[in-house]
Formats: sequence, structure tokens, C-alpha cells
Amino acid sequence: MIRVVEILHPGAWKGAADQATLDYDARHRRRIVITADHGTQCLLDLPQAALLRHGDGLRLEDGRIIEVLARDEPLLEVRAKDATALLRLAWHLGNRHLTAQIEADRILIRRDAVIAHMLEGLGARVWDVTAPFDPEGGAYGGAHHAHDDHDDHDGGRNPGHVHDH
Repeated sequence: MIRVVEILHPGAWKGAADQATLDYDARHRRRIVITADHGTQCLLDLPQAALLRHGDGLRLEDGRIIEVLARDEPLLEVRAKDATALLRLAWHLGNRHLTAQIEADRILIRRDAVIAHMLEGLGARVWDVTAPFDPEGGAYGGAHHAHDDHDDHDGGRNPGHVHDH
């Protein structure tokens, strides 16, 4: 099977031979066989887990590029009355180690009824949405594509997070 030899940031490549539309879990991997949208198969085999971002390119051994696209997923859209209130909600989500996509006027998180109820109790406006999920990589992961080994005591909600116990 043809192997991925390099992960290229958006703008560092052009001319994709195929696209791979993947959900967040499939984009945060160390080793996976990827079947792209038009059938191209390749092996991603890295020394440590990487977070593939929407728009990244996977350079294959033969020079072809596979474009990574974020798949629509069931999410919660979280909004607040103002920027300060949204910042406060972001703090509460971070305090629970939830993976989140932070934007200027909203936060996207994975759909979770218990968390939605908590956020509404904190004054948030919360809606179920279906959209691509491209969350923050996390402070413990280092560079854009690198993540340290981690424990999974948070149920896989934040794959790049490490605790010192």
C-alpha cells in the first residue's frame, strides 16, 4: 500500500489528486488506512499521533497529494450575549477538558445533552448543528500536527490532553 510521507499545511501544496473527507476522530491518528473519496487508498503511519486539519495535504510516496477535508458531524453551537460571556463559557468547557472549536462569536463542541443543559444553565444559547469540526489542537500537543502520548481517562474527548498525576 502506498504510504503518506509528509503532511503539508494548507497553502504549502496545490493540485490534489483526491480528497479524503474525515471526521475529527479519523483526523487525529497515528496509524490509519485512509480511503479517499474517489477510492485512493494510503497508509498514514507516524511515530506519534497527528491532528490532520481541514485543508492539509497528504503527500504520498509517488508525489500525489490527497487533500484532507473535515466531515460534517453532529455538534452543539454555543453562543452568548457578549464576548465576555462567551469567554466564560469557553472557560467552563476547558475546565471539563472538552475539545472545542473556538470562533469569534460561537463555540462548537461535540453534541452532548448533559453539557448542553449545563451551558444553558450558565446563560448560553445552544443549538444542535451539523458542521465540519476542526477544534483547537490543545496546549499539550506542541506544534500544529504533533501530539504527545496521552492517557484516555477523559473518554477520548480531548485526545491531545495530558495530565501530570
